[in-house]
Amino acid sequence: MVDRGSQPLNEALAMIAPGTALREGLDRILQAKHGALIIVGDDPAVLSVCTGGFLLDAEYSPQRLSELAKMDGAIILATDASRIARANVHLVPKASIATSETGTRHRTAERVARTVDVPVIAVSEAMATIAVYRHDSKHTSQSSGWLIDRSSQALATLQRFRVRFDDALSSLSRLEIEDAVSVKDVVSVLQPGEMVRRIATEIEGHLVELGSDGRLIHLQTEELSAGVGETLTLVLRDYADALAPEHLRSLTHDAVMDLPQVVAALNLPAPNDQLHDELAARGYRLLHRLPQLSGVLVDRLVDRFGSLPEIMSASAAELESVEGIGAATARVVRDGLARLVEASIFERYE
Repeated sequence: MVDRGSQPLNEALAMIAPGTALREGLDRILQAKHGALIIVGDDPAVLSVCTGGFLLDAEYSPQRLSELAKMDGAIILATDASRIARANVHLVPKASIATSETGTRHRTAERVARTVDVPVIAVSEAMATIAVYRHDSKHTSQSSGWLIDRSSQALATLQRFRVRFDDALSSLSRLEIEDAVSVKDVVSVLQPGEMVRRIATEIEGHLVELGSDGRLIHLQTEELSAGVGETLTLVLRDYADALAPEHLRSLTHDAVMDLPQVVAALNLPAPNDQLHDELAARGYRLLHRLPQLSGVLVDRLVDRFGSLPEIMSASAAELESVEGIGAATARVVRDGLARLVEASIFERYE
């Protein structure tokens, strides 16, 4: 599996995505039923683990890569894979470097990747697979068809969670206006929102490998996940402490869908606590919906009044006592919150 937190590995996978010249060369090697060991990078650190072979310094082409793979040695490409630097090279990483691989080619690839900070690609003749190594990470590339199927399934799940998120968020907005929020109402937003974020991240990981084949899936993913991350951050600021985002992301998938575990992780009042029906928003999220109010002024308002109900009940003079808020801005706040109240009433009775 891809280490989704490994940016260097993702960059390496992007280099061999369908539609790239390097991937075309790798596919030619597989079609010819050959194997290969390829290093993308020809700096001194790479040359320090090389011996033998011959210098080429020739322009890269998929045909040349496929022909050179007929030889036993490794192929060294330039850092941007635009040129073939060397071929038929013998790699000599330290034998003491730990490796979990069993085949000679893959053992060498893993040791080189752990020695030098470059992508190392191993094409298996027997298994007809492409493995990419970077540092301590390894990923075996999947076919475009498999990745598209998995991404399509994930998109369907993403869409269902997005509908749940939007419905729960609309309900939370109405309850915040009415000052009737419970812990369950907050968690009902956080659970599908966090799942939307995670599924979108998973799909983006597949898109790294899909390259040009994943354009439509990328557009759908962006549309379905738009704004969710920012909204989650604001909801957490409204009800939890500064460590809440980290705690939420540390939960397993099963734990995210379990209300008591989310409540415990975010240090919210327990669902059976007598105060759970009196949970009040600080006001960050709804105040950010007022277009003429900057983030700095939102922070000052929350610092001054402490909660959304207090801000909503503040007079114009009290609002103007906040630094940076004059008569015009105070009017924007009062009018904007009044419109949210009207929208809440309309939604309730439509």
